[in-house]
Amino acid sequence: MKIVTFALLLVLFISAACGKKSAEGPSDTAPSGLTVQAKVNADSSGNVAFSATATNAVSYDYDFGNGIFQTVASGTVTYKYPASGTYTVNVVAKSAGGQTVAQSVQVTVVIKTTLMWSDEFDGTGSPDAAKWGYDIGTGSGGWGNNELEYYTSRTDNAVVSNGTLKIIARKESYNGSAYTSARLLTNGLFSFQYGKIEVRAKLPAGTGTWPGIWMLGSNFATAGWPACGEIDIMEQNGSQKNTVYGTMHYPQQKGTYGDGGTTTTTSASTDFHRYAAIWSAASIQLLVDDVVYYTLPNNSSFPFNQKFFIILNLAMGGNFGGTVDPAFSTDQMEIDYVRVYQ
Repeated sequence: MKIVTFALLLVLFISAACGKKSAEGPSDTAPSGLTVQAKVNADSSGNVAFSATATNAVSYDYDFGNGIFQTVASGTVTYKYPASGTYTVNVVAKSAGGQTVAQSVQVTVVIKTTLMWSDEFDGTGSPDAAKWGYDIGTGSGGWGNNELEYYTSRTDNAVVSNGTLKIIARKESYNGSAYTSARLLTNGLFSFQYGKIEVRAKLPAGTGTWPGIWMLGSNFATAGWPACGEIDIMEQNGSQKNTVYGTMHYPQQKGTYGDGGTTTTTSASTDFHRYAAIWSAASIQLLVDDVVYYTLPNNSSFPFNQKFFIILNLAMGGNFGGTVDPAFSTDQMEIDYVRVYQ
């Protein structure tokens, strides 16, 4: 009698368990039939309307092809590209259980921009005083980076000739420093918020030289650093002359030495290349010769939503420049133009 009762209870337990599993519904089904449509706005604003649909999908992950990502439940989203170009957009449809299906689509965006400020360096002698000022001296401890140079406003260190600006570093004893160079900036003369800045330049080859093309927030004097924000469009290490560095500095940065990326070129010191930043309320992209190699998603809590000014300099040694070649005598960063578009 006890054996029969136990068997009956076991059957009832199994039946109940099976009934519970059935009540929970069928297992997750992968999305299928994903279609993606894209419509580029004809007003050259950069807006593209995307629509994605798939059976059994509950959300859609968009990779807009420029380092920006967004998840939308409906599959419908409008994204504004900050720069012209052809982008491969990847869309991943997800089921409730996490199964996926993906599809890509290409969009070509043409955005009308206007050249709002530039220096083509067509004159001779000192750089245009209406566009460029100077930082002078050692910056009390090497401008915070243990740099070795003394910055001057002499044409020995910054001169315009034959259609280019030369920022020249020299080994010479000058006001207590072993090297001289120049640091030009547009602070108080020109600043801008959002757009594209492009600088065509040929970089130095000497070990220990540290060239920079960068920007600081115009509130630098009151907010201090890094609260003002810093956009390093191009830096070159003192010894790694084929590597181009781009970095963002701001209070919320995740990296110890800023957030950024690198790219390589075998001719940075022998040929001119175009170093650029495309900056909007949504993102900051860094490019070399029109190729994006780093993107920082921007947001309202970052200091990158105000006016910035431009800085061009060639440092010697320091935390990033490293040990200077004992045989160093002189080298230069040569700049063909600086252009700002909006």
